[in-house]
Amino acid sequence: MIRLSAFADEISQDPREQIDVLARHGVMNIEFRAIHGTNVLDLSDEQHDAFRAMLREAGFGLSAIGSPIGKIKVNEPFDPHLDRFARALDLADFYECPRIRVFSFYIPAGDDPAAHRDEVMARMAELARRAADRGVTLMLENEKGIYGDTAPRVHDILTTVASPALAHAFDPANYVEVGQPIEAAWDLLKPFVSHFHVKDYSESLKRCVPAGEGDGKFDFLLDDAAASGYDGFVVLEPHLTVAEMSYGFTGPERFADAANALKGILIDHAITFA
Repeated sequence: MIRLSAFADEISQDPREQIDVLARHGVMNIEFRAIHGTNVLDLSDEQHDAFRAMLREAGFGLSAIGSPIGKIKVNEPFDPHLDRFARALDLADFYECPRIRVFSFYIPAGDDPAAHRDEVMARMAELARRAADRGVTLMLENEKGIYGDTAPRVHDILTTVASPALAHAFDPANYVEVGQPIEAAWDLLKPFVSHFHVKDYSESLKRCVPAGEGDGKFDFLLDDAAASGYDGFVVLEPHLTVAEMSYGFTGPERFADAANALKGILIDHAITFA
């Protein structure tokens, strides 16, 4: 079963507006990245208490803690980052959401990623070990500029760490941006994909577009995933207004375009979703 979710901070930083807009579109889950202009890992306990109560009252769940873990340079100190990861693990427990989105560390500009492979693997293995101890699955997202930006390097991480606590969050737009052919990425990584981020990218326009309007091949991906029994979240992260390295914004009006585009693909392919 495909379950819909969204990075709700792409709509607004106001949690009430996030929930209201998502509910109007029948999206009842959130990939929790930020509210009140503050990252999920930096919110106070009181803010988390209030947001959890709001979610429960509205009948919402979380698809994942949308953490920035792994979004530091691979040569930056790791111990302080592990402290932030501990906070992410605690929040996974607090929200009863055993999934955390992570990355595989930025490679310094001009460096050969292979020169940093051993450090990346050691860090990812430690993250996975700690997640496994807590019953949490890490959703490894591909992104431009990090070690896991291409499908072969994502595959390298997943097979080297070889942990059931580490799976792949497949982001087609991010693959398009680094010139990674989508079909090849899917063929290689399909067995590891437990999460989808719905962000499409048009090479000709050089910007993000609603699903199906770019080069991300969402019709092919979602049809094949559903036919193969995919059971997981499909998470809207449209970046239709702003698309920066660590931030994206769509707004409530354009979010409707993104949600309707995704639903249109699912309906056209007779794919059941909730």
